Amino acid sequence: MKKIEFSKEEEKILVGKIQTFFDDELEVEVGHFSAGFLLDFISKEMGSYYYNRGLYDAQAILEARLDGVKDAIFDLEKRTGFDR
Repeated sequence: MKKIEFSKEEEKILVGKIQTFFDDELEVEVGHFSAGFLLDFISKEMGSYYYNRGLYDAQAILEARLDGVKDAIFDLEKRTGFDR
């Protein structure tokens, strides 16, 4: 799997969220470097789980839509003397 990478802008937002979480929830001040290091760890060690969950969700949506298309095509089928 390709390494999960964020743009500089996305990384800045995510690092800020980590810093805010630690400050608000744990009352611990975390510097930009440490928060970035934690983001890298989470991305490397846990990112694949979130990525795969997103793929599973997308696959389920696609399967549901395809079932709808199959039903619509079946509804268009003309009756003949040949039954499947």
